[in-house]
Amino acid sequence: MNDVKNADPKRKAGEQLPLAFSHDAATGRDDLLVSERLAAAVSIVDAWPSWPSPVVILAGPVGSGKSHLAGIWKELSGAKVIHPVAGSDAAITAANGPVLFEDVDRAGFDDVKLFHVINSVRENGTSLLMTSRLWPMSWPVTLADLRSRLKAATIVEIGEPDEGLLSQVIVKLFADRQLYIDDKLVLYIVNRMERSLSAAQTIVERLDRLALSRGTGITRSLAAEVLNELGNSGLGD
Repeated sequence: MNDVKNADPKRKAGEQLPLAFSHDAATGRDDLLVSERLAAAVSIVDAWPSWPSPVVILAGPVGSGKSHLAGIWKELSGAKVIHPVAGSDAAITAANGPVLFEDVDRAGFDDVKLFHVINSVRENGTSLLMTSRLWPMSWPVTLADLRSRLKAATIVEIGEPDEGLLSQVIVKLFADRQLYIDDKLVLYIVNRMERSLSAAQTIVERLDRLALSRGTGITRSLAAEVLNELGNSGLGD
């Protein structure tokens, strides 16, 4: 997620910011907001270890909730994080228990190493969860055997969040900070923001800090200012 300092180049010179208090967002399984777009992914996480195949891939756009689900599964399964690149012991780790490989398409991997990881998982009865913005067919795989293994994986697609989910997420993010805002203001923000969970996080964080710095409540005009600063404003009121 973007740091608020980076998302805030137009801050007025005289504006005083409060200390950046830590707000621990509730990110456990019981706090997950389940919508239709997330239902299949949540079901596969909840079904572990009774998966249809030992390798599961969650594919979806940035901010779609992949990392949240991966974190829930990591906690549930006790999985170790791996990065199958040259020189890594990822296959050995995979032989000893569940493993998690996040952001496959961005992190990159060695074809042979990932192939050995999948074989290790299959041979030792463990599990591998991978997350990616792209479907495996779009990964830069040149090893035919690895392509074959990926075709046998269970792929679950996560779509972009809809208005209903984004509204719930924004309400939750404010509630995590002991803040409660009007439903009309929530709708105003949702109708003008980028459709991603990461954008929701950035907007709520910025609104909270800006309101604290000015000693005001979170109002529509403040929301409009933040949305404009972040480049998320849409059509007029």
